[in-house]
Amino acid sequence: MENRIVTFGEIMLRLVPPGFERFSQAKQFCASFGGGEANVAVSLANFGMKVDYVTRLPKNDIAESCLMELRRYKVGTEKIVFGGDRVGIYFLENGAVARASKVIYDRANSAIAEVKPGMINWDTVFEGVNWFHWTGITPAISEGAALVCKEAIEAANKKGITVSTDLNFRKNLWKWGKKATEVMPDLVKGCDIILGNEEDAAMVFGIHPQGVDVTKGHVEAKAYESVCKQLMEKFPKAKKVIITLRGSINANHNTWSGVLWDGKKLFQAPEYDITHIVDRVGGGDSFMGGLIYGLLTFPSDDQKALDFAVAASCLKHTIIGDFNLVTVKEVEALMGGDGSGRVSR
Repeated sequence: MENRIVTFGEIMLRLVPPGFERFSQAKQFCASFGGGEANVAVSLANFGMKVDYVTRLPKNDIAESCLMELRRYKVGTEKIVFGGDRVGIYFLENGAVARASKVIYDRANSAIAEVKPGMINWDTVFEGVNWFHWTGITPAISEGAALVCKEAIEAANKKGITVSTDLNFRKNLWKWGKKATEVMPDLVKGCDIILGNEEDAAMVFGIHPQGVDVTKGHVEAKAYESVCKQLMEKFPKAKKVIITLRGSINANHNTWSGVLWDGKKLFQAPEYDITHIVDRVGGGDSFMGGLIYGLLTFPSDDQKALDFAVAASCLKHTIIGDFNLVTVKEVEALMGGDGSGRVSR
């Protein structure tokens, strides 16, 4: 069976002041599109995978521009449903050195925020599909989005489709009446692959690594074995738990790695020292895209799958925009030790 993946969530118009300007300085904004699950879809399409993106969009020119952008990267858009009045927006102010990046959302009453159960025919969407991916961003948008997410997970479970999630805790989004701690457990229990970081595990499930301080610039991978074990005990359907390891030295300089727990063994990826970050937004999504590709392409080699995910997301930090526009060949070159950046002629 040919691999076919579906991702589901919100895609937004992304507006960023040029360079490292602050919002208060900006006289213009650079426009593009992005959103967690769409970013994963673009990564997978660039790696040559068959992938469909599912969302709800209005019928207007901004939405049409969004569709054109997704199609440009060979992401399937035929399963998108239409309705509502607007595409959500997010504003990004790029941080530099000791000044952190800042995101402001303008996504209230977006088309996907007003989605309701029954609007998407998941039986049709999942025909010929063997992998479904969602993130914790989607149920944070609205009660309707949370219910549709649950609808999708249950439909995928019935069909025996592998379900993956990136926990992606966003405290600024959970405003519709319930907390992440109330909603997420019921959704994550249907997942086979769980990805998160130290904040996700702590804020959503109260699971903490011992003796970890991400601001020191280096994250000790072994400290996360207990986090992985606790997540797997809480969600026994999960076959693999993956934690991304980001050490923040400053806004432009991070260390980056990851670990994977398969229930018996902890796999650890090499650590990359990313000294001059161009754009870190979408870094976790690029990791997830690389991980799904790796697990499907190297099904008996978790180490290689993890190494591919970390290398792919390392490269994303060099690319402006949400999307990780790299190829398998480029990722494999970095995995092989070629991080020189020499001109390819």
